[in-house]
Amino acid sequence: MSSEFSDPVTWWRVHRDDHVVLDGFHAIKHALRFGADVRVVLSADVPTLTRLADDLAPDVALTVTRLATPVSQDVLATLVRRPHPTRVAALASRPNLRLPTPRTAPVITLDNPRHLGNAGAVVRLAAGFGLDGVLTTGDVDPWHPAVVRAAAGLHFATAVSRVDEDEMPRGPLFVLDAKGDDLRDVTVPDDAVLVFGSERHGVSRKFRDRADLVASLPMRPKVSSYNLATSVAMTVYAWAARKETVTGARRQR
Repeated sequence: MSSEFSDPVTWWRVHRDDHVVLDGFHAIKHALRFGADVRVVLSADVPTLTRLADDLAPDVALTVTRLATPVSQDVLATLVRRPHPTRVAALASRPNLRLPTPRTAPVITLDNPRHLGNAGAVVRLAAGFGLDGVLTTGDVDPWHPAVVRAAAGLHFATAVSRVDEDEMPRGPLFVLDAKGDDLRDVTVPDDAVLVFGSERHGVSRKFRDRADLVASLPMRPKVSSYNLATSVAMTVYAWAARKETVTGARRQR
């Protein structure tokens, strides 16, 4: 049984709102790899789940198999708004991850993001590059199930939190804005706090006024903006390309 309760489906209904929803095999796989406390796994196709785990994630396959409880597709659809094609979902305890000290990699701040999928893509990017964390301002919960799904469960690989504008971590504040200095002429320090606004509204004046540096991304005339996740990826790559290591592995020359 995948929880201390005799009925995992009932446990899910009771505890869903104070746990992290992991929708799909890849989200569960990543969460387990990065130490998530996964409490319940419900699958509408346990044999396929077992094969996926054996083929794609043998390091966590035994744990996935041990936790999995079979349910019907109809039941799964009542628990997850849009069930993943892998027909599995899980609940995990929400961690209290803090930014590391000392800081050794940038922190991404998304200023009032509006698109949940973009926010999740940024978390996935931050995890892949070994960034110190992703912070958001505004009313969007960065642990919303749609954000976690877009991040493939990689929230557990970095610090993710919603904060107020006045709660920024220490470090030089770099704001990305079309009127800034060309990013190609800028060196992004390891402890930078990189602030990105939404495609429509950009970064708030409060952040621009506090910025230690305002940088812009190269863009041809008549193009109005980049996708948020694309902007973050370009900026983070500019930082990583100047370093000898990326996520702890020395670059091959």
